Amino acid sequence: MTIQPATIELKISPTRFNAPYLEHLIGNEHRYQIVFGGASSGKSYAIAQRVVLDVFGGERNYLVVRNVARTVRQSCFNEIVKSIADFKLTQYFSVNKSDLVITCTLNRKQILFAGLDDVEKIKSITPQDGVITDIWVEEATECDHNAVKQLDKRLRGGANVTKRMTLSFNPIIQTHWIVGEYFGIWCNDRQYVESDDLNLSILKTTYKDNRFLQPDDIAALEAESDPYYREVYTLGNWGLLGATIFRNWRVEDFSELEAGFADHRHGIDWGFGSDPFAYVKLHYDRMRKRLYVIDEVCAVGLLNIEAAEQVKPLAKRERVVCDSAEPKSVAEFRTLGIDAVPAVKGPGSIEFGVKFLQSLEIIIHPRCQQARNEFGAYKYKEDRNGNALPVPLDKNNHCLAGDTVVNTADGDVPISELVGTSGRVQCYDKATQTATTAEYRDCRLTQQNADVLLVTLEDGRVLTLTAEHPVMTQRGWVNAGELTAADSILDIHNIS
Repeated sequence: MTIQPATIELKISPTRFNAPYLEHLIGNEHRYQIVFGGASSGKSYAIAQRVVLDVFGGERNYLVVRNVARTVRQSCFNEIVKSIADFKLTQYFSVNKSDLVITCTLNRKQILFAGLDDVEKIKSITPQDGVITDIWVEEATECDHNAVKQLDKRLRGGANVTKRMTLSFNPIIQTHWIVGEYFGIWCNDRQYVESDDLNLSILKTTYKDNRFLQPDDIAALEAESDPYYREVYTLGNWGLLGATIFRNWRVEDFSELEAGFADHRHGIDWGFGSDPFAYVKLHYDRMRKRLYVIDEVCAVGLLNIEAAEQVKPLAKRERVVCDSAEPKSVAEFRTLGIDAVPAVKGPGSIEFGVKFLQSLEIIIHPRCQQARNEFGAYKYKEDRNGNALPVPLDKNNHCLAGDTVVNTADGDVPISELVGTSGRVQCYDKATQTATTAEYRDCRLTQQNADVLLVTLEDGRVLTLTAEHPVMTQRGWVNAGELTAADSILDIHNIS
């Protein structure tokens, strides 16, 4: 392959590319190009390679978008910068990391980046030379249909090349609007299809098409046992998501309400490599039983000091409850000025937390793309016949957490947030047979890896208790291990 911008001739060996992309992506002139498939198939990097070569060639300007602007830097932007370096073209590109603009210094052609949540920037963005000729929508399944249609209208103006829109994604669910819009020409037994009449091409790839993939990554993909994740992420097929856990959530812009939010909750799930670091900021409206997902930080490859820099402006001086699996990370966050405490949890805490979240109305801000993804994809395990089991699958739960909830005088609070504090808790006064409050103090972890019982109440709530934990019933205090179906557990909220 030979590309000639200005007076420079660039020769690139075909071995630098995965074969399906070299054949069907590089040089493809269809206006609408769909690149989809499984995880680790190399599709994002292949598109990044094409972006670099096209801009270096001197005829094209690119607009690269994702649904949320701040996710662009950790994904598409980094992939393109890496591709520039791999092609040894760094000296010919100016990379503005603050404005997210990459310019080829030989010809003034540019790569611009934006999020569909920044409407004004999308409307006003324009390259310094010529018009936008190409739009790449990464993780297109995250995007609204109307937003993508509006992007298509940006491909206008005079140019010497065919204008193109490329959508790349994992095929998360068969009912997605992308299927109805583009997949009328698709054949499941083909890797590539095209229609000149529709000016459309579709390329499907999986990990088997990525010859640069490491053996341990291949082994992990091939070992996937969950039917849904195997179909989508290993085989690259459209998913049929059945046993979803949460249906009680919606996306809504509540920015005007945020100034009045006072009851903030902050949580962290540690991660670094393929498993991301995740932070989430919430507001809990006890009276209306609403949980607002306000903000998030979710990225792979973040060092603790880098993650802390992003968390501090959001959490400020408020307490942040962290996954207790990494005490060193919790301690490091404290030295970095964050009031981090380990979560107190044990067997059954995830199931209890799920039940609690299912009882709420959950409202997610549009900026929280990872939370939206996880609430939509978090599902129950299934048996070999596809029947849902009452156990959440340990995937897509970085922004979700389970924790025992305590009825304090100020409302329901996860017990992990009471560690090291004092206050008043709702309780039952046996002498007066009335509901009251009493002081609590010295809240701490007393057992680790203890066996617990899950006691399901008739209203669907679940109590997670050790066998010796006393429970007030119609026959007095009874250890949890001695409860029977005939027992009625006292609910202080219903005491007259």
